[in-house]
Amino acid sequence: MSDDILVERDGGIATVVFNRPKMRNAVSLAMWGEIADVTDGLAKDDAVRAIVYRGAGRDAFASGADISEFTENRKDTQTALAYNKKTEAAYTSIRLCPKPTVAMVFGFCMGGAMALAMGCDLRFAAGGSKFGIPAARLSIIYGLDPVHQLVDLVGPAYAKDILYSARTLDAAEAFRIGFIQRLVPASELEAYTYDYLRTLAENAPLSIRGTKAQVQAIFEGVNEEHRKKLFEMGIETFNSHDYAEGTRAFLEKRKPGFKGK
Repeated sequence: MSDDILVERDGGIATVVFNRPKMRNAVSLAMWGEIADVTDGLAKDDAVRAIVYRGAGRDAFASGADISEFTENRKDTQTALAYNKKTEAAYTSIRLCPKPTVAMVFGFCMGGAMALAMGCDLRFAAGGSKFGIPAARLSIIYGLDPVHQLVDLVGPAYAKDILYSARTLDAAEAFRIGFIQRLVPASELEAYTYDYLRTLAENAPLSIRGTKAQVQAIFEGVNEEHRKKLFEMGIETFNSHDYAEGTRAFLEKRKPGFKGK
């Protein structure tokens, strides 16, 4: 892993940092691949209860893809297909990660960074942050899965507005239309985000995993395969250590010690 993607750990919370502050954390082709690999690794790590994605510093979550690379790495259909495969892998790894994920946004969150943020379960942003998808200024059609997520978050009319106009939204508007779930003063955002995730980390991982799988199934359109998988997940919890521990802790009026199994 390069120095452009950093992973920091504090107890059960992992933080993935886009680390190119001199370029407003613009995401290079190599970084797209690293984001997918890092996320997949954290998803499999039983010690990790939640994941935060953020940019280095406070100027930007990420300013989007590194457009300076497009003249070589996205110059025609063939290179665009290879490039898009990398970006889609990054988005998908975050969206399908079974752990709770939060995008913690300071400053600019633009273009491809919007898709990274939308792949997260929640988006917490600092006052003064800015959001936008300038695809219409580059003659790019934004990916279907991120557009689906945008529609799911803000509705079809606002999604069209954001994509048609390529305009920049301020934090207040992004909060009002539902793109972000918390709008917090910049001086308080880090403490708020990690306090929130420490609360989640104390809850039952099996319950959270099941809820995330249910919401994803609804997002995809529930079918019989989803129903079978979700039914099995629900039944299996009753044979788990955590179900027995949660019941005992409730009766004994103490905090449970969940293990995620």
